[in-house]
Amino acid sequence: MSSFCVLRTRCFLRQVFPGLSATMLRSYSLGVSPPLLRTQGYWDGRWVSAASVFPVLDPATGQELARVSDCGPVEAKQAVDAAYRAFQSWKQTTAKERSVLLRKWFDLMNVHKEDLARLITFECGKPLQEARGEIAYSASFLEWFSEEARRVYGDIVPSAAKDRKIFLLKQPVGVASIITPWNFPSAMITRKIGAALAAGCTVVIKPAEDTPLSALALAEVSRYSLTLTNDSSSEAGVLMSKSELEIIKSVQLAEQAGIPAGVVNVVPCSREKTPAVGNVLCTDPLVAKISFTGSTATGKLLLRLAADTVKKASMELGGHAAFIVFDSADLDRAVGGAMASKFRNSGQTCVCSNRFLVQSSIYDTFMEKLAQKMDAELRLGHGSEPETTQGPLINTRAAEKVAHQISDAVSHGARVLRGGKRLDGSFMEPTLLADVTADMLCMKEETFGPLVPVVRFNTEEEAVAIANASNVGLAGYFYSQDVGQIWRVAEALEVGIVGVNEGLLSCPEATFGGVKQSGLGREGSKYGIEEYLEVKYMCLGALK
Repeated sequence: MSSFCVLRTRCFLRQVFPGLSATMLRSYSLGVSPPLLRTQGYWDGRWVSAASVFPVLDPATGQELARVSDCGPVEAKQAVDAAYRAFQSWKQTTAKERSVLLRKWFDLMNVHKEDLARLITFECGKPLQEARGEIAYSASFLEWFSEEARRVYGDIVPSAAKDRKIFLLKQPVGVASIITPWNFPSAMITRKIGAALAAGCTVVIKPAEDTPLSALALAEVSRYSLTLTNDSSSEAGVLMSKSELEIIKSVQLAEQAGIPAGVVNVVPCSREKTPAVGNVLCTDPLVAKISFTGSTATGKLLLRLAADTVKKASMELGGHAAFIVFDSADLDRAVGGAMASKFRNSGQTCVCSNRFLVQSSIYDTFMEKLAQKMDAELRLGHGSEPETTQGPLINTRAAEKVAHQISDAVSHGARVLRGGKRLDGSFMEPTLLADVTADMLCMKEETFGPLVPVVRFNTEEEAVAIANASNVGLAGYFYSQDVGQIWRVAEALEVGIVGVNEGLLSCPEATFGGVKQSGLGREGSKYGIEEYLEVKYMCLGALK
C-alpha cells in the first residue's frame, strides 16, 4: 500500500463545494507512507490494539480516513504505569543526552514533513500550505527545548549562617498527562512534550478524537531507526521510499531518534470514552502534572479532577481576542494583519481575532479594503488543492455555531457585507459583518470560525473597555503609529499576548498563555520548561 485513497462522488462534491472549479471533482490521495498512518495506541514502546475502534473522518468530505483503536480507562492506566516506570530511568539521563535525542526527533520531523503535513490536512481540513507551516512550527519546539534542556539552572543562595550552604535544585515533576486539541494536532503536542522531555519528565498524550493520526505519527517518528540502506528487510527499507532514503543520505541522518520505551505514550479514544480516559489521566496518583489546551469549560472540569491529588497544572484555555484599529494606523498593514489573524485555519485558532474594533473616522475605508482583500485572497476548497486558503470547519457543529452567531447579529441590526452562508457539510463562507454592537452573541462568545464582526468606536478608552469586557484574556491585537498610544494600550489590554502592528505572533522563543479564565502557566520560551520542574531546597549544614 503506497497511499491511502479517499473516494468521493461528483454529486457529493457539487453539494459541498457549490461553484468551485471542476478540479474538485476528482479523488484525493492521502499519499502518506503506510507506517506513518498508525491506528493503534502506543505505550511502553509498543503499538497496542484496543477492543474497539472509532472512525477518523476527512472534515471536507465526511469520508472515513481510518479506524483508530478506541482506548478506555484500562489502556490509559497501562500507559500511565509505563510512563511512571520509564520516569525512574529517564530522570537520571543527563541534560545533554535529552538534548541530543530531542534534536534527533526534530531532524526526523523535517525528513518526514510532507507526510506529516498531509495527515494534518486530511484529518483537520487545514490547507496544505498551512499544514506545512504547522509542521515547521511543531518541529521548532523540539529544536528549542533540545537547547533549553541544557539551560535548567538552580541557585546557590548566600546563607545568613556561616556553617551552612543553601542550594536550590530543579528536578522534573514526574509523569505528565498531555491533553491536546484538534486545531493544531502536531504543534500543541510538541510545545508540551518538548518542554516535558527536556526537563526529564515522561508523558501520556491524549489527542483530540477528531485528529489522532498526527499524534500517532509523531510517536512513530520518535522511534524510527534511520539507516543508510534501502534493503526491504530493514526497518528503513519498510518505512521509506528510495526518494526518501536519498533525502536521508543527503543530510546524513543515520542514527536512531532513540526516545526510550515508555517516555512517550499515546492513548487515542473516541468522544464517548474521553471522560473516562480523562478521569484516569487527571486523578491517577502516579501522574504529577496535567497540561491541557482546549475550552475553558473543559479546563475547569480537569482542574476539579486534579484537585484531589493536588497535581501541578498548565491550562491554555479559550480566547476571544480583540483586534483594534486606531485612526493613526497604516490601514493596508492593518487589513493584512486582520486577514492573517482571522482566516488562518479558517478562524479556528485560540488566538484568532474575534472582535474587530475600528475607529469611526476610518471605519468605512477599512471595511472597503478588507472586503476587497477577502474577495481577492480567500478560496474555499479541499485542503490538498494548492489554491485553497479556506478549508472546512472541523465538523458540522462548528459550522452551526458560526451560522447561529451570524443569524443573531443580523437579527439585531448587523449588515452582511461578504459571505454569510452556511454551505453543505462543515464549510462556511468567510463572512464580514458591519454595524455590529457589543450586545451581539459574536461579541460575547468565542467564534472559532471565519466570521469578522466589526464594531465602531470613538475613543481609545472606549476601545480598551470593550476589549477588556471579557472573562478570558489570551491574545489581543491593535494597530497604531502613535508611540504613546502603543505603550498605553499594550499595558492596558488584559491579555497574556499582545500583537502591535502584527497579526501572527506565535514562536517558540516567546511565551504563550493567557490571563483571567484563559488559563494557567506559560508554554514556549525559556519559561515553558519551568512548568515541568519542581524547586527543591537543599541545606548543607555543620560546615567548618
